[in-house]
Amino acid sequence: MQRLSEQILAHAEGLPEGTPVSAKSLLHLGNRAAVDQALSRLAERGQLIRAGRGVYLRPVTSRFGTRSPSVEQAVEAIASQRGEVIVSSGAAAANTLGLTTQVPVRSVYLTSGRTRKMNLGKQVVELRHAPRWQLALANRPAGEAVRALAWLGPEKAEAALMALKRKLPQTTFNELVAAAPQLPTWLARSVGKAAHG
Repeated sequence: MQRLSEQILAHAEGLPEGTPVSAKSLLHLGNRAAVDQALSRLAERGQLIRAGRGVYLRPVTSRFGTRSPSVEQAVEAIASQRGEVIVSSGAAAANTLGLTTQVPVRSVYLTSGRTRKMNLGKQVVELRHAPRWQLALANRPAGEAVRALAWLGPEKAEAALMALKRKLPQTTFNELVAAAPQLPTWLARSVGKAAHG
């Protein structure tokens, strides 16, 4: 009979890179207490990485040694596993859209779930609960624009919107304008000004 920890490792190795393993997904192998204990032992030995409370990831092994899965893969997998919307922060979105030259030092993502931290090896990823309007149009370019504008704030939003109107494809800008009713008043007003004159 295979030991529980070996069964868990075999299960984790059968999953695509970056796919999280949780105790609930392993209950077919044993009772909850035994599965929790086995996961904890595997993390202590370095065979799994404890990304957060009840979430483990298999380290990626290459010819250069072992490393954590990429942050994007881990965040995507956790979002689908937990049924949450998780998107890049406003600072990252502003940088991607060219509205700022500042490069975020910390990995911060906005989530529909609770605020928490995930550890991926030596890297700490912060998941911050965000209001629904910031998660609207989740992984679309118009959603990225919403988060960038929210990060820039009311003082810089109008100038940024004029730059976005020039940069973004017309369909993406129209999508942003269509989302205005979901946005806070200050941002909806700025979007309306940029769109209509």
